Amino acid sequence: MDRIRDIFRNTSRPRQGVIYTPLDNDHEHGDAGVEYDHDPPSMTSSAVLLSPRASKSFPDLQPISWFDYSVFLLLGVAMLWAWNCFLAAAAYFQGRFKDNKVILDTFQSSIMTVSTVTTLLITLALSRLQRTAHYPYRITCALIINIAVFTLLALSTVLFTNISAGVYLAFTLLMVLGTAVSSGFFQNGLFAYVSSFRPIYAQAVMAGQGVAGVLPAIAQMATVLVIPPKSPKESQEDGPAAASPKSAFAYFLTATAVSAAALFLFFILLARHLNQKQAGESSESASNGLPAGGVIEADVDVEPKKSVSMLTLLRKLPLPAFAVFFTFALTMVFPVFTQATLSVNPASASELFRPEVFIPFAFLVWNVGDLLGRVACGLPALVCTNPKVLAVGAVARVVFVPLYLLCNLKGRGAGVNSDLFYWVVQFFFGLTNGYVGSNSMMVAPSLVEEEEAAASGGFMGLCLVAGLAVGSAASFLLGV
Repeated sequence: MDRIRDIFRNTSRPRQGVIYTPLDNDHEHGDAGVEYDHDPPSMTSSAVLLSPRASKSFPDLQPISWFDYSVFLLLGVAMLWAWNCFLAAAAYFQGRFKDNKVILDTFQSSIMTVSTVTTLLITLALSRLQRTAHYPYRITCALIINIAVFTLLALSTVLFTNISAGVYLAFTLLMVLGTAVSSGFFQNGLFAYVSSFRPIYAQAVMAGQGVAGVLPAIAQMATVLVIPPKSPKESQEDGPAAASPKSAFAYFLTATAVSAAALFLFFILLARHLNQKQAGESSESASNGLPAGGVIEADVDVEPKKSVSMLTLLRKLPLPAFAVFFTFALTMVFPVFTQATLSVNPASASELFRPEVFIPFAFLVWNVGDLLGRVACGLPALVCTNPKVLAVGAVARVVFVPLYLLCNLKGRGAGVNSDLFYWVVQFFFGLTNGYVGSNSMMVAPSLVEEEEAAASGGFMGLCLVAGLAVGSAASFLLGV
C-alpha cells in the first residue's frame, strides 16, 4: 500500500506557519479526484514536528508534550537496552565460558564486533532506501526482533546449561546478530523519525539511551544479589562469576518486557498523533487554521522528498559526524576494560567486591555519568552548538585510556590502589561520552536544509554505528 501511495505522492509545499507534518499524505492533499485508503495508524499515519530549523520560528506554538517525550525516552531505552544487556551480563557470560580460556578472554570483543559490524551493515543498507523509507515500520520491526531474541536468551539460561562453551558462544553470537539487525532498524528509523521533531525530543532519545545503560546494570546486580549463586564458596573467589541461572533468566526476561512496553506505547504515540491531526482538520476553520493544541497540519512528508547522498551530508556535517564517530569509537575501550577490572579489595570483604556484582556496578557508574551527560544537553544553559568545540572534546577523551591502565586489570595489581579512583575514571568517561555524543546528534539537523533533516538524523546514526564498529574491532588490539 505504501508503494502505491508513493506513486501518487505529489510535490509537497509547506504552508506558512507549519509546525507538524504527517507521516503519510492525506487523501485530500493528493491529486484531484483521487482517494487513498490508509493502513492502520500504528504503522502509517501520524503527525510529527518539523525539523529544528523550521521550529525555531514558532517556539510559542510548540508546547512540549511530556507524553511524547516519555515515549521517545522509552524508545531510546529500548534501542540500547539490548547492547547494554550483553555488556552488563559480562559476569554471567564469564561463568558460562570459564572452561575455555580463549573464549573467556575474547568473548566481550567478539560480542561487540559482531554487534556493531552487523548494525553498521544494516544501517548502510537502510540509508540507501531513503525514498521508500517507512520509519515507524522499521522501529516496530526492531522491537519485535528484540522481544524474540531475549525470550530465547532467557530460556537458554535454564534449558541449555550443560552445553559446551563453544556451542553456547555460537548461540550467544547468533542472538547478538539478531539484536544487531534490530539495532540497525532502530538506529536508522528512530533517529530519522525524531529528527522531524524539535531537538528536545532527540535529547529524549539520547537520554533514554543513557537510562538503558543504567537500568540493565541495576537489574543484573539486583538479580545476582536477590537470587544467590549455586555455590556460596565459589562466589567468594576472584575470577569468573558463578551467578545463578535463575538470576540470568530474570535479567533477560526483563529485557523482553522493556521492548514489549516500548512497542505498546509507540503504537499509542502514533495513534494519538493521528487523532490530533484528525481533530485539527475538523476545527481548522473555527480556529483560523490552528488546530487544537497548537498543531498545524502540513503537506510535508517526514520521509525525504529526495534521496540525499551520504557524501552531501558529510560535506554539510563534517565536524558533528567526526565528533559522533570518534566519541563512540573511543568509547568501545570501556567495555573491555570494565569486564577485566577487578576490585583491589578481596571478594570476601563485601558483596560489592564479588566480580559478579563489582563488574555490573562499574558499568552502572559509567552509565550514570553517560546519562547525566545526555540529560545535561536538555538544559539550554549547558547545550553546546559549536561543532568545533564538540570535535575537540571528542579527541580530548583519549586521556582516559592511560587512566584505565592504572586500574586492577585481571587482578594483576593497580597503579593506583583504589576502587574510588577506578569509579571516578568510569564516571567521567561516561559523562563526556553522553555530553559530546548527544550534543553532536542534536546539532546536526539544524545545519542542513529542512527537507534533509530526517536524512541527517539517519546519517548521524550511521556515523554513530560506524564509530562503534571501528572501536569494537580495535578493542581486540588492547590485549587486556
